[in-house]
Amino acid sequence: MNKKAVIVLSGGLDSTTCMGIAKAEGYDLYPITFHYGQRHNREVEQAIEVGKYYGVADHRIVDLTFLKDIGGSALTDEKVEVPTEAEEGIPVTYVPARNMIFLSLASAYAEVIGATAVYTGVSAVDYSGYPDCRPEFIQSMEETINLATKAGVTGKNISVETPLISLSKKETIEKGLSLEVPYDLTTSCYNGKEAACGKCDSCVLRLKGFNEAGAVDPIAYEI
Repeated sequence: MNKKAVIVLSGGLDSTTCMGIAKAEGYDLYPITFHYGQRHNREVEQAIEVGKYYGVADHRIVDLTFLKDIGGSALTDEKVEVPTEAEEGIPVTYVPARNMIFLSLASAYAEVIGATAVYTGVSAVDYSGYPDCRPEFIQSMEETINLATKAGVTGKNISVETPLISLSKKETIEKGLSLEVPYDLTTSCYNGKEAACGKCDSCVLRLKGFNEAGAVDPIAYEI
């Protein structure tokens, strides 16, 4: 049997790069995408297209729209505006406990299908200051997963793979281009329009990365 990996796939640049890396490392790909009440459906739509590109046999779309009821983020509360300038401290685009929730559910899926790895595209270099992108969190979460699952306590540990955690956006893009990752199918914009705004923090990081990599971003922008 081939080895299996669950990919937390948002439809964005980083998670799609993780798909390419996991494939190159010989895994059968099992993406899981979360609709968590974000401002738009474009992320989910693009994740589906990425799954089709990689020819996955099973792509789980999980409804977590109840997180919109909790709020606390510009991405889940339309009354909070998406910032267009860098903020001090943890920005309003942080979604409370998002990666902890995602990794919990991804590890449950991994246990059910017998996957030995969960890939997530967090970066501790080019990121927006989110606490759930730090190496300390990932290490702690992996330990918790293997303490809390049947797989873990029976010696079938599930690893949390973060191949981008020490890479800049430039290095991530260079890695993805070398693996022919379909960046034209991805979206990064917090606003979710057909053409990316080019002004939100996520767009700015993405454009900076492509520029530093000496490559052209294949998606459309309003600017």
